[in-house]
Amino acid sequence: MLKTPAYAAPAVRAPLAPFSIDRREPGSYDVLIDILFCGVCHSDIHQVRDEWTGSTFPMVPGHEIIGRVKRIGDGVGKFNVGDIAGVGCFVDSCRECEYCRRGVEQFCDKTAAFTYNGTEMDRKTPTHGGYSTQIVVDERYVLRIPSGLALAAAAPLLCAGITTYSPLREWKCTKGDRVGVVGLGGLGHMAVKIAAAMGAEVTVLSTSPAKENDARRLGAHGFALTKSAGDFEKLAGRFHLVIDTISAPHDVNSYLLTLRALGTMVLVGLPGEPMPLAAAALVMASHRLAGSSIGGIAETQEMLDFCAAHKIVSDVEVIPIQKINEAYERMIKSDVKYRFVIDVASLKK
Repeated sequence: MLKTPAYAAPAVRAPLAPFSIDRREPGSYDVLIDILFCGVCHSDIHQVRDEWTGSTFPMVPGHEIIGRVKRIGDGVGKFNVGDIAGVGCFVDSCRECEYCRRGVEQFCDKTAAFTYNGTEMDRKTPTHGGYSTQIVVDERYVLRIPSGLALAAAAPLLCAGITTYSPLREWKCTKGDRVGVVGLGGLGHMAVKIAAAMGAEVTVLSTSPAKENDARRLGAHGFALTKSAGDFEKLAGRFHLVIDTISAPHDVNSYLLTLRALGTMVLVGLPGEPMPLAAAALVMASHRLAGSSIGGIAETQEMLDFCAAHKIVSDVEVIPIQKINEAYERMIKSDVKYRFVIDVASLKK
């Protein structure tokens, strides 16, 4: 086994602290990655605090991992030692079910092996994430990081990037479409960049007027306040597609009415409680309300290549691992533009 320094939450809501984990020795098709950077996702906080229930401890979070290949198994054909590689939200799946065969392994019938707070497919060995110095993953679930991307800023693409790219691709965002992005945070700022690169006319919908300058800097063509019924009346019937990134309870019906007939609103945020839905907001103009999760391995690679071609990365603040607890508190207060990324060199010290 490979002794690996890490940072872990020892118990629910406990501060993260130095910890040691065992990684397996690389098998024939495994890639050993020396982790350079790991993004900090809001879902890390949810799971460390058991807000989605089912968390197991000790927990080493982190599923936005970028590093350098240190060793490969004798059967590995996709990577060489020295390559820059990434690991996203899951590290294995059954490889046999309908979803795995379709390339949407995240929906594996037998439940994918998520990068942390889960188990390997043996359902016994716990998985630990990227708040650590190294990770071992089968090459099928490792991403190639294109050259030219700033590595720290590219790390959040492995979750925030694919979470917003996937619905834009699924609902065929294209040049000339009018796209509304609800919320300008870690997910929202990526949705703006990617939709604009696809040629859409992007408008950020926000309750905070202070976010207008940033929205336009990130590529938005328009900015609209959504504080009152009058604000929504001005937006009625405007958008072909709305990407809703808000993770707090809000009135989805008002946003549905900003859609054109046959338009689609996609939820990528995860509010913690049910939200009322008015049937008329869907039925009268054949609006569609959908949800979208992460993408499969092939789509995630497609997203990375798209971002490289369009020079898209996340806006990040790089921190040492020793500031992770402070970063969590700042994230809860939305005090980051727009993603924290851990410089894992700080853990090696």
